[in-house]
Amino acid sequence: MTGKVFIVGAGPGKSDLLTLKALKVIMEADVILYDDLIGEVADLLKGTKAQLISVGKRRGAHKFEQEEINRMLSELAKAGKKVVRLKGGDPFVFGRGGEEIEYLAKEGIEFEYIPGISSAIAVPGIAGIPITHRNFDPAVVFITGHESRRRLNWEALAKLNATIVVLMGLSNIGEICKNLVEHGKDPETPVAVIEKGFSREQRVIEGKLSDIAEKVKEEKVSPPAVIVIGRVVEVRRRVLNFLK
Repeated sequence: MTGKVFIVGAGPGKSDLLTLKALKVIMEADVILYDDLIGEVADLLKGTKAQLISVGKRRGAHKFEQEEINRMLSELAKAGKKVVRLKGGDPFVFGRGGEEIEYLAKEGIEFEYIPGISSAIAVPGIAGIPITHRNFDPAVVFITGHESRRRLNWEALAKLNATIVVLMGLSNIGEICKNLVEHGKDPETPVAVIEKGFSREQRVIEGKLSDIAEKVKEEKVSPPAVIVIGRVVEVRRRVLNFLK
């Protein structure tokens, strides 16, 4: 009998922000393949009956390539297991969940998607930056910093009146800012970098497109970090004294 794979979002790393459905399937799972950036949710896994397999991929340090993870999901399901593929944030926001469900469909494996709160929204929010605000840009664009050298249309992005949220972009922040300015974005545009959101080590570094890369270097900011580019960053200064 073939099992089933659950593609589950762990949210931004706080266990009380995990959805009830996600918690239910985690507790019922036979096997859990989990990523590194799941924060407190990792502690919940210790209380399950499941076999735990760490498959996290960090820049320059992959425990398993994506093709290997795909095969594991398929093989475990074909062995009749109830499999949870647990990812930080939401599986379909730069989480390769789309690639995994395509592979499972090709293999004839039943799967179910369980959303998580994306760090692209939650991390700026916890820092006092709502990514939408009717007094500022009327659109939001999510980009991955890993694509900064390749497929992005920088000219279109720089001219669009949209807040830009960058995931996995810390190592390329200088190049991202340079590309935006060279293609017409105002170098005075506010930028915030939220380091290790929802953790005790959370920090927020503010600057402008013209100087944020140097500030990040001076402050020795390390991943994970979410970058927000746009005037909506100004909201943080108005609410700072009331942030928890």
